[in-house]
Amino acid sequence: MSDIPYGNALIIGAGFGISAALTRALRSAGLPVIIASRNPDRLAPLVSETGAVALQVDASDAGQVARLFKEAEARIGPPEIVIYNASSFVRGPIADLDPVQVEHAVSITALGAFHAIQQAARYMVPAGKGAVLLTGATAGIKGFARSAPFAMGKFALRGLAQSAARELAPQGIHVAHVIVDGSVRASGRADPSDRTLDPDAIAQCYIDLLRQHRSVWSWEIEVRPWVENF
Repeated sequence: MSDIPYGNALIIGAGFGISAALTRALRSAGLPVIIASRNPDRLAPLVSETGAVALQVDASDAGQVARLFKEAEARIGPPEIVIYNASSFVRGPIADLDPVQVEHAVSITALGAFHAIQQAARYMVPAGKGAVLLTGATAGIKGFARSAPFAMGKFALRGLAQSAARELAPQGIHVAHVIVDGSVRASGRADPSDRTLDPDAIAQCYIDLLRQHRSVWSWEIEVRPWVENF
């Protein structure tokens, strides 16, 4: 029997790195899992491997996120764990960036997270229980040159997480922001140097967050290679 104090999970922005590792970990713990992506067909191998359910969503669209939560409720019950892993990366000199592309990138990385938290709160507050975990990045604490849109989105994501944690924790909902400070290696690939982060090890950090007693809830953790100077 799982010692995770929640009964199911919805992962938004699913792919083949952290999200796939999380899907495997949660399914191994016996939880039903829905993985949502703009292109769910590409998740077929993960679905076949884990038995998770893949659904379509454009996280930047509030209506689609609302429909996703309703479909998740119909498939696995009201979501008790929501993990937001969606982001968009637009790179280039500030003077040359397309404002439309920048707006879309920020809407996926940050506004989509707001849509997800809003829907999660509407389900979790009445239940007095739930967890929302948000995947951050180095860009959320340090803006790099030629990467302004990503920094904008990730800085906003961190502020959203902090605000939501302060509002929702007293109502029984654990909100946490995970800063993934480094490159994530491909699943199953070894890296003797430890200069990249193992996605399975990152997933274990999320599981550990879910197991925290509410008297010691973390609103933010940071994971980085131990060999890095900082």
